[in-house]
Amino acid sequence: MNGIQRKGQDDAKMKDGEEKKAISILTDSKLSAIKAMLEKDHSIDCILLLDINRGKWKDAKDFMREHHLTLSDGTFRARMIEIEQLGLAKSERIDPLKKLYKITPQGKKVADLLIDLFDKLEE
Repeated sequence: MNGIQRKGQDDAKMKDGEEKKAISILTDSKLSAIKAMLEKDHSIDCILLLDINRGKWKDAKDFMREHHLTLSDGTFRARMIEIEQLGLAKSERIDPLKKLYKITPQGKKVADLLIDLFDKLEE
């Protein structure tokens, strides 16, 4: 077998592996749920806010305003509920109407991967 044939086989194996990964992401219930959540407005913002300990609405709002960004109360709360349902955050009630969300180890993993993704896009 010559080098060109081997390279073609290696490329086919790599493509097959990438296709299997894509199928897994698109069909695995846990991964597709995370993918669906990340597609929604401000999901990445909320995960990154959790990562920097801004899991309370007032703290998140102040941070976003300070950096001239927008995020509504309703969107923040909706995303945090979804993030918590996926196991990426845990909430604790701080009074009858307010919750504080904290990132879980799985949420930290997602946040770190998102940061790595954006770092690589900047290269």
